[in-house]
Amino acid sequence: MNKSSHSVLLGFDFGSKRIGVAVGQTVTETAHPLVTLKAIQGAPEWKTLEKLLKTWQPDGLVVGIPLNMDGTEQTITLQAREFAEQLKQRFNLPVYEMDERLSTKDARERLFAEGGYKALQHGQVDSVAAQLILQNWLTSHK
Repeated sequence: MNKSSHSVLLGFDFGSKRIGVAVGQTVTETAHPLVTLKAIQGAPEWKTLEKLLKTWQPDGLVVGIPLNMDGTEQTITLQAREFAEQLKQRFNLPVYEMDERLSTKDARERLFAEGGYKALQHGQVDSVAAQLILQNWLTSHK
């Protein structure tokens, strides 16, 4: 990715029932949670996702790839990679993969620290996990 451009990226925390979405940019190297999309067996409402892409006009997409702690793959790993490939084909944008180990756990801890159990009940975990995935990608691609 060209560092001289002010690139906007969308990050995704893939799940079979929910997909967290975050937005970030390379100029500030920061990411912010956006929304959590409902999914059915890993398939999002594509029209809702299209609206997000029209609104933010990202230059690329980052998908969190869930791995076991020892780095091995699991069933959801393959599903996340399929989602990444679908994004690439549907939107003709570069799609980057990012190891997302512990991102959901970190998101829960962060939300709990900020607002207790109530913060965990508002469906924010997935979008904050997407923020952490995207933030880690931005940091590692300075």
